[in-house]
Amino acid sequence: MVYLCCQMVFRQWMKTTMIVFWFEIIYLMLIDATRDTSFNSDAARDTTFNENYYVTWGNDHIMFSKQGREVQLSLDRYSGSGFGSKDYYGSGYFQMRIKLPGWDSAGVVTAFYLNTNLGAHDELDFEFLGNKPGKPITLQTNVFANGVGGREQRIRLWFDPSTDFHYYKLLWNQHQIVFFVDDIPIRVFKNDMMNGVGFPNKAMQLVVSLWDGSSWATDGGKTKANWAHAPFLAHFQDFRIDGCVSSPNSPNKDCYSSRYPWNNQRFWQLNNRQLRAYENVKRRYMNYDYCTDGARYRVPPPECHEW
Repeated sequence: MVYLCCQMVFRQWMKTTMIVFWFEIIYLMLIDATRDTSFNSDAARDTTFNENYYVTWGNDHIMFSKQGREVQLSLDRYSGSGFGSKDYYGSGYFQMRIKLPGWDSAGVVTAFYLNTNLGAHDELDFEFLGNKPGKPITLQTNVFANGVGGREQRIRLWFDPSTDFHYYKLLWNQHQIVFFVDDIPIRVFKNDMMNGVGFPNKAMQLVVSLWDGSSWATDGGKTKANWAHAPFLAHFQDFRIDGCVSSPNSPNKDCYSSRYPWNNQRFWQLNNRQLRAYENVKRRYMNYDYCTDGARYRVPPPECHEW
């Protein structure tokens, strides 16, 4: 009875939230200023997994369907699973359609990120933190530059990410990094290296994983994964990669060239419509920002003055 009550309250909140959010940003959807058909098109749906990715771990916990155009990762008490891109990239516009584990997914972490995998690493994270029944999944983002992270931001999404596929995207050029949910910017990290702020500039691999984060992901680790409800399943589509191929040991200096559309001036900063949508997300849906965590940082990190 308590579970059913929680589910009803959560669904009503989600329904109301989606309606309000839709009307606030409908102009952005009708005039889609973030989409550039030269590197973000329906062709992504025709790209198969094996063209750009390979299984990195948990081979017996991954399934392929739709002629390699959809992948299912599973997590149980014995193992999770993951895959990575065959190439490394020095800039790009990276995206994937993801449907997350639903219902009781506490302790379960689904990750979509870029990582150098070497030494003082660079990393750009989407981490989806599962939750108890009736509670919303949290989306956590983080930015590492030269081994320094601690830049977590968390938002609650304005939809249930376990009921359908949604796009999660990363724009990365020499001017800014932008995290998108569908076509809505939810985080911006500007290049401020002139003022001593680290900015990711090493070649990175695109990585996806599903794993047990019971030690920290839900309620600070108080709520663990309920293995009675395993396996937990996450689904992925659209395996096209729009990036400048590079190498960790021999960086491609051409990756900031204007011949790549994501390096064009229109992608150096958010346009007015994107900026309004971004401010709306921060105002309504952000529930943690390292920039305002005074207990953690007595003096906010310098990049916090940008946005």
